[in-house]
Amino acid sequence: MYSGSGYSEFEIGDVTVLMHKGIYHLFHLIIPNHDYIAHAVSRDGISWKRTKNAMFVGNPGEWDDDMLWTMDVCEDGDAFTMYYTGLQRKDRGKISRIGFAQSNNLLDWKKISKPALFIEPQGTYYEDAKNNPRHWLSFRDPYRFDYNGETYLLVCARVSEGPLSRRGCVGVIKITEISAEFLPPLVYPMAFDDIECPCAFQLNGKYYVLGSIREDIKVRYWFAQEFFGEYHAFHYNVALPNGNYAARVVEDGEHLLVFNFFYTQGRVDLLRVLPPPKQLDTDEKGRLLLKSFYKWELMVTDTIVQKDMPELKLFFKNKTASCEHDDGKWICGSRSGYEVFYFDRPSSSFIWEGQINVEGMGKLGLVSDVDNDGSGYYFSFDVNNGVVRIRAWGYNPANDRQDFIFNDIQTNVFSVKQTSFKFRLIRYGNYIELAIDDVVKLTLMDYTYSESKMGLYSSSSVISLEQSVFKILPDPEEEYADPTEIQKLL
Repeated sequence: MYSGSGYSEFEIGDVTVLMHKGIYHLFHLIIPNHDYIAHAVSRDGISWKRTKNAMFVGNPGEWDDDMLWTMDVCEDGDAFTMYYTGLQRKDRGKISRIGFAQSNNLLDWKKISKPALFIEPQGTYYEDAKNNPRHWLSFRDPYRFDYNGETYLLVCARVSEGPLSRRGCVGVIKITEISAEFLPPLVYPMAFDDIECPCAFQLNGKYYVLGSIREDIKVRYWFAQEFFGEYHAFHYNVALPNGNYAARVVEDGEHLLVFNFFYTQGRVDLLRVLPPPKQLDTDEKGRLLLKSFYKWELMVTDTIVQKDMPELKLFFKNKTASCEHDDGKWICGSRSGYEVFYFDRPSSSFIWEGQINVEGMGKLGLVSDVDNDGSGYYFSFDVNNGVVRIRAWGYNPANDRQDFIFNDIQTNVFSVKQTSFKFRLIRYGNYIELAIDDVVKLTLMDYTYSESKMGLYSSSSVISLEQSVFKILPDPEEEYADPTEIQKLL
């Protein structure tokens, strides 16, 4: 994981990732100053080391002398091009423009004129300086997409008319070495104030556009049969659940990865972190699916099968609860009230997977990082309504009038096909990922709990666990490294 933190813990802003010669290159904003674009590198896409900063704001009087906002970095033959957002002090940073920089080695960047020094909003399709009802213009977050031999930039823009809080769209600019042609919006759902950090890709015969939505801090998506076709939304079009933001995609061989940063506790002024990437896939209907990063399996140092795992213990000593071990299968239940069936984890970083079978009614789920007071993370599976949730739940010693913590951190939906499903829980440092039937449903960073007890819970339910495997992962690497170490990566 990576935060880029210094004096502030929320310094990492919008991100873009380029893979070159087997090395992942991360470029990101620095919050709240927005005065330079940072650069970090990684061999595995999970552990990052900072290297030379890519670019700084312009000198006083230049078009980008106030702030730098979201960027995109692409290969251009033997060189690299950065498309980035700039703001100017003389107009109080209220108008965002798109500029260009170039590099031969991804380390040294020079601002260039292509097709001009910068592109600024024009009023044919989008709000501009003369039509600016919010008094600040959205024309930012460029993303390059090459289609049929031509180059387009997708931008976070707003249409020139309509309800003020619903004008957000994905704008399109066709660019050449000498011109910039504004085209009608690619995606305009008539629903949001802005569609931030847009990006596009083709996958399994369809075109997809991702966009980050400030209203609920989620990453949503739209799809079309052709790049310039009519874009639609499925009944549930959330690509990444709440707290995940500024998603961008990168090709990693045969895998299509999505990177983003995460708002801890859903607040912009708290720690922001770049979690490990996920892989993108689709189901038979074309709905996007999140898959676990393939490199997790390459990191496993040891594997413990269910019959060799520690024996389960009853935490609350509920008299109506019972737990049986039957030929590698755990059968747990509680007729009345809660019970947590736990074991002490063999490693603080791990992958725990298995199959849960649900019998009858009642509540059920997983627990992790539980302490001696029963405080920890509770993962609930509502198999009737298809809702999965992670909750921080436990004792609050800081407030004797509200001596409990009961925070729903993240929620998602899953398909209810049967009462048996596979789960895969990843805990790596403070990163938490939960997949159901091989589809990632929860992905987040949280720092509330870190104790050693984990297992299952039941309330008026009977559940069984089989085919369970506990895979040990190494602890996360330190983010800060010696410069000579970084040079070895490059």
